[in-house]
Amino acid sequence: MLRTRGSRFVIAALTIAASASLAAPPAAIAEPAPAPAEIADSPQAAILAQARTLLATLNPPAQLKATLEKVITFLDGSGGGGPELPPLDGPVISQFFYPTLGKGCIGSTSDSVGAALAVPGPAALPPPGPKAGQTGFVFTALGTKSPTPQQNPPITVQWVNLDTRKSGSTPLTDEAKINPDGPVTLSAVADTGSGRIAAVLSGSLSTTTGAADLTTCSFLPTLGFFTVA
Repeated sequence: MLRTRGSRFVIAALTIAASASLAAPPAAIAEPAPAPAEIADSPQAAILAQARTLLATLNPPAQLKATLEKVITFLDGSGGGGPELPPLDGPVISQFFYPTLGKGCIGSTSDSVGAALAVPGPAALPPPGPKAGQTGFVFTALGTKSPTPQQNPPITVQWVNLDTRKSGSTPLTDEAKINPDGPVTLSAVADTGSGRIAAVLSGSLSTTTGAADLTTCSFLPTLGFFTVA
């Protein structure tokens, strides 16, 4: 369970790390999104490395330290908690730059940390698989169970193709059933076209663990940059 107080520490630490990473020259944005084998050299890896440094430097209380460690291992894939990533010879994957927070998503005093990624086509994942000139988006909310059939307003990706100026708004859904046993994992495929894409993900998530157990929370925006061939 991620407590509200601990979550504020997590987001503050990771936001500082993200800000430091984004200080890199703008030319870095134009580079193709890293393949899984190249994630160690990506901006996302730099954010996680700086978050680990903050963790060691700030020396927070044990409970907060455990919370931040869970978030870091969740984001780098070593701690699980989301859908399985493709093998190294699979599709190109671009993680959004930093995690997002859904206040009260797990309980009245328990927040959820969410992570988003983009998969430029052509690729087999996420189902039904983005074609050439399309992008698949995936969002996972750590600690959540089952989404309700209707999401209002839904988790949405607003994107713009920086080369063609084409833009759109794509709501994410549970139609692909990527992670049916939880945590909630939503996805969608967008006709972004080929080029450099900037995307912002935000919105609300409604979950349930029973007929009378309904929770709705809002996730703060998170930002992604990637290239569709």
